[in-house]
Amino acid sequence: MDTATSYLGLKLAHPFMAGASPLGYSLDTIKRLEDAGCAAIVLHSLFEEQISLATEGHVGHVDPLDEQMAATLAAYPLPADYKHGPDGYAHHILKVKQAVRIPVIASLNGHTGESWLKFARIIEQAGADALEFNYYDVATALTVPSAALEDHVVNAVKNLTRAIAIPVAVKLTPYYTAFGHLAAALDRAGASGLVLFNRFYQSNVDTRTMTLVPQAELSTSAELALRLHWLALLHGRVRPSLAATGGVATPDDGIKALLAGADVVQLVSAILRHGPAHLAAMRQGLERWLEWQQIDSVAAMIGRASFQTTPDPAAIERAHYIRTLQSWTR
Repeated sequence: MDTATSYLGLKLAHPFMAGASPLGYSLDTIKRLEDAGCAAIVLHSLFEEQISLATEGHVGHVDPLDEQMAATLAAYPLPADYKHGPDGYAHHILKVKQAVRIPVIASLNGHTGESWLKFARIIEQAGADALEFNYYDVATALTVPSAALEDHVVNAVKNLTRAIAIPVAVKLTPYYTAFGHLAAALDRAGASGLVLFNRFYQSNVDTRTMTLVPQAELSTSAELALRLHWLALLHGRVRPSLAATGGVATPDDGIKALLAGADVVQLVSAILRHGPAHLAAMRQGLERWLEWQQIDSVAAMIGRASFQTTPDPAAIERAHYIRTLQSWTR
């Protein structure tokens, strides 16, 4: 059977790849992932704030010498706390590309689309096969309309795809009023892929200090449903490749994502829990399922559970909603 798939124009041996995370810090870990059968790897993110500090002396638009902004700046990690600065990140890409044969995708995490744009060219020159733009911006201002937020990310992607020749995938949160409209606009802006979805890291409350504190927890299968929903709605209706990320813990989860319409599945939490060997378990589970279903290739299964051939997706959505509510029994 043929487990190959295509993502961002890159031919992959199978759909399971490592997503952006601390797994990309170490060359030794990356080699272990390749040895375990990882189809491709997205390196950890370089943050816009790191680039603006190195190139302009500012963290975003905040001057580190501004005493009034001291509390805000204190919330950020210190420069030494990051694994790689901008120059080190480019050198890391070069070393990784020399050490492994699988595709290497760099990651930029930003929300303004300004100072890091030039650095995208440096990433391209360092040899990255593609770039994942992790657009993470929580709308905290009460005066900013939803349309402005969508225009912001679309313009950032448009500028980015004009600046570099390598494929650009856009990693997004699901919290947009009309996500389908945004996906189509990013398609027109030149995005080669959409990564669904960035996890929304909500704060917790420390009852001792009575303050909001950041927290990070590994994802579980419970988070998968939202990804499946939008993969199924977008498959076959937009040009960019689709990647599922978040909520894929088991081979069955991965199979669901592919059936919904994902071209690839990015794994992070599952690898952090079980180690690189989990990649082989994911691929073996997929192969057994293909054999059981008598399907001869991954390409033949992708999107079978999507809305691509549905005449009226909105009506089906509404019907599923009502049926779900009516299905509950005591």
